[in-house]
Amino acid sequence: MAARPDVPRALPRNELWLDAAIAAVVFAAALGLLFASTDIEGPSEEVGAPAIVLTALATLPLVARRLAPLAVFVFTALASTALYAIVAPAGPPLGPTLALYWLAAGADGTRERGRWTLVLVGVLLAAHVAASGVRMGSFPGAEILWGILVWGGAWLAGDRTRLRRERMAELEERALRAEREAERERRLAAAEERTRIARDLHDSAGHAINVILVHAALGRISSEADAEAARDAFATIEDVARETVGEIDQLVGALREDGAPADASGSIEPPAGLAALPALLDRHRAAGMAVEVSFDGAPRELPPNVDRAAYRILQEALTNAARHGGGGARVVVAFAPDAVELTIANELAAGRGAGLGGGGHGMVGMRERAALLGGRLEAGELDGRFRVHARLPLVEDHG
Repeated sequence: MAARPDVPRALPRNELWLDAAIAAVVFAAALGLLFASTDIEGPSEEVGAPAIVLTALATLPLVARRLAPLAVFVFTALASTALYAIVAPAGPPLGPTLALYWLAAGADGTRERGRWTLVLVGVLLAAHVAASGVRMGSFPGAEILWGILVWGGAWLAGDRTRLRRERMAELEERALRAEREAERERRLAAAEERTRIARDLHDSAGHAINVILVHAALGRISSEADAEAARDAFATIEDVARETVGEIDQLVGALREDGAPADASGSIEPPAGLAALPALLDRHRAAGMAVEVSFDGAPRELPPNVDRAAYRILQEALTNAARHGGGGARVVVAFAPDAVELTIANELAAGRGAGLGGGGHGMVGMRERAALLGGRLEAGELDGRFRVHARLPLVEDHG
């Protein structure tokens, strides 16, 4: 916002020296125009001291043009009026003309203030022209036209300068706002990505720990009676642990503050999709869980975000079924024209089931995954079975 033109403010020393130099140059130029006056009849006639003093008063106050532009214009215009009452310099009134330009250039742009300033300029112009008419003893027609052209041009030039400066300031402000908005969007996107990664980390670790617990118990039980089964259980534990550690390394690497990639290629491997479903089912079956799966409709390639969300929902639902269920689960994957629907149903173990529909981070995470894609997820007990049903629209992946 521009400073009010009549309110003094402190100026740096270099600006004061610059304004003093400008005032001195304008004074010297005004003296040259004064000595070239047509009112001086010959070389023997000298310019009087009053004219020199009035010339100084009409130019030297420009040194304060930044501090009080309106006062400087009024003072220089009055001094120039008095000068033109006794002598006519050879050119335009330099002091008040430049003061008027700087006054218009530094105006605050308000309509009311601009209106009153123009009225004051008109009054001082009329006084200036009237003084010339009194000196000449005739109607100052040419002086009126000349004054309107000179002072009107100075005002318009200063006003254009002000408008250009305001436009530049507005463009800079818009650029700053756009930069701040872009930074805000970047931070929001980063926060959303970190939330997604944290959700993937929870799902992956929860599933892996559940599989490891089941196979560890199986290996302990069969270590003496069935050595081959024990070795298979421990091998599954090793595979699951190794795979999960690698995935956790990638996810945690993405969460590091320095944003360094988790692998040498500079990228993070995306989470598994429905293509990894057979391996997921084999793990649960190896742990002794009876899992049936069926597909309804023609399988198709899903958008990456839908594919990842579908796998994670199935992974979490089967983990819950293994942890809280009665040892079996049925999975149905239905491919509709505009969505993929997942249904996971498992028998409830004795004493289980109450409150499973809304508790735990896993259930909350599944609902959030569906909601982020514009879908929905329902979970609850039905006819002695716990059922999870998710509908994920087949939208384009913009992430």
